[in-house]
Amino acid sequence: MSESVFAGLCHKVGTSTQINIRREVEDIREIVRNELVFGRGDYLIWSGSYREGFRLEGSDVDLMKCFSIYQVVWDLNQAMSFNINRKWLFLCDCSESPPGFTLLAPWPMMAIQTEVPTFFVRINGKVYISSSKYRRIACPLGVPKNFTEHGPCQSGYLGDKEYDFALCFECKFWPPSASSWIDRCQIWPQSHILHNIVKNGCHLVAIGHKLGKHADDEWRISFSLAELKLVYSMNHCQFLTYGLLKIFLKEIIHSALGDQDKLLCSYHMKTSVFWVIQQNIIAHWCPQNLLEAFWVCFKLLLKWVYEGVCPNFFIPENNMFVTNIHGEAQKILFLRLYGLYENGIACLLHSPTIRPYLINVLRNPRQSICIHEYNLVSEHQLDFELFNVISKTHLVLVMDLRRCIKCLSIIEYLIGLRLTQYQFVLLQKSTVNVLQTISFLLLNRCYNTVANKLMYKVDKKICHMLSLAAKFGCISDTLYLVMYYYRTARYLKALFVNEMMEVKLSQPHVLYRIIDPVKYSEAIGGQSLSTKLRQATADDIDLPPEICYLHELIPEQSVLQNGNIILAIPLFTLVYMLEILCSMHTDTVRAQRALLKLKSLVHFDQGVYLPEKLKGISWQILGICQQITGDIHSALFSYQQSLRQYPYHELRTATLMRIQDIMRTSQRENM
Repeated sequence: MSESVFAGLCHKVGTSTQINIRREVEDIREIVRNELVFGRGDYLIWSGSYREGFRLEGSDVDLMKCFSIYQVVWDLNQAMSFNINRKWLFLCDCSESPPGFTLLAPWPMMAIQTEVPTFFVRINGKVYISSSKYRRIACPLGVPKNFTEHGPCQSGYLGDKEYDFALCFECKFWPPSASSWIDRCQIWPQSHILHNIVKNGCHLVAIGHKLGKHADDEWRISFSLAELKLVYSMNHCQFLTYGLLKIFLKEIIHSALGDQDKLLCSYHMKTSVFWVIQQNIIAHWCPQNLLEAFWVCFKLLLKWVYEGVCPNFFIPENNMFVTNIHGEAQKILFLRLYGLYENGIACLLHSPTIRPYLINVLRNPRQSICIHEYNLVSEHQLDFELFNVISKTHLVLVMDLRRCIKCLSIIEYLIGLRLTQYQFVLLQKSTVNVLQTISFLLLNRCYNTVANKLMYKVDKKICHMLSLAAKFGCISDTLYLVMYYYRTARYLKALFVNEMMEVKLSQPHVLYRIIDPVKYSEAIGGQSLSTKLRQATADDIDLPPEICYLHELIPEQSVLQNGNIILAIPLFTLVYMLEILCSMHTDTVRAQRALLKLKSLVHFDQGVYLPEKLKGISWQILGICQQITGDIHSALFSYQQSLRQYPYHELRTATLMRIQDIMRTSQRENM
């Protein structure tokens, strides 16, 4: 039975190879982004279930911004490691705080600058930095407007992912209150991982203990980096046990509960797995023992709820239940969990995700289940996973030439290091994206604003960069060259390149939406990932709002809302749009044929080439093309259909603007 659930979780959560792909891509992205945005000083810490390798619905991204100017020490001797003229030093005072929390006092010998006391409070005659005041003033800076305060974080959505953003201070030293954890690490984690965790210290997050004596002024000790390293050190069975507990929490424990009644969280599930691994309760973490491991973790969780004590993994004296799981709420939660416990492992049948795998075993108890991951996920599925992850990894956050050049320098440096094949192909695709960004930044800056001779030189450089991008990127990256030719009125060249790209996209081995595994294996199987990227992958086109790629789409780019940072356009929608735009200047009959292809795609596609969330922009583009070709009534219908689609991009403002434009034009013609 465990083998069936293991195989099912590999399909749902991912095989070990898939998890490694996600982690390695995120690791290299964090390095590039921190170097690009902050240099060698301040930095962002990426954590949360998304960084751990999960891609379950609702997997969040936790971000902590750490300012290098602030440093925290536990005693006076540690302060000697820093230059107090260049650093703000804070000394921890845990004497009146609950375990896992501390007050932060400015270093006694440090001169207080005039602008800083707004964060400070006086307690028992001593000066401390207040977590609530600091959070209130500093945390909203640089955070999107749609984010709201949630505990120590500013929380909100960027695209379809939830982000939690918090500010923290760095402490390069391991906290004395967690010294017992080092002594406990006899079996897990391994000594080199333990040494690395302790060497990197911890962080202080701006939130106090709800029941603490100084709740508004205390800081919580955070072990986010340590926890990430521990999750990375798990074997795949341990990681899937953690994933199964997350699914169990969401689909069974929290089923039909309101947000106010959801007392347990994913962090409690992770803590239970940590304790079970370290206490060596499970002799062998293997697929055959997956359900046993889950049951041991569940029983430990049940025990914690019964006792009202959930010990923090690093500081056991810190009871993580003390503020919300007590009294009547504790009793209700225990009865709910105990009811599941009485059902035994069959309680997992209540999970829509796990139920099919358990049912299959119960119906066919003698059926052998293959648990080798190479048989669970084929080569083309792994490649599709990798290229899908890479295509959604945007390294260039700020669109200016200086940052782009710096990004290329960082990539050049990283390529010289020891990289995995996944990280190398990510940097290859990132280089392609940077070249495309530079090209259109130059175009928008120079076109019609510089002398012809200079523009000729710029044009040669842009064509060279976009040709390189098309050569080393995926098939769909050729569209940027098509857009450039269109923008510079070379319509026949644009049509030729567009047509050649359509031929490549029609090949059955191309990884885009519909996948033919046999044809893929025959055409590209066994080739390097770099070759596969260039010859067998295609993706939708992401246009950031800061750069004009097509004047016809400026309204849609400029009104992006709902946390979206890019305008995502289905590949074939843009292919047909460019064919229409170019043909309008060369062959109106061909333009009408291309318009019919676009209309057929938008009207009749059943989610094959147009995912549900991108139907709105597809209807919008169809309307734009119909309006350009003079079919006003059809354009009006398309815009109205766009308003009825799932509002992924929140294009309502742009759509209404285009409808009003049609109405005004019609009124003028009727006058």
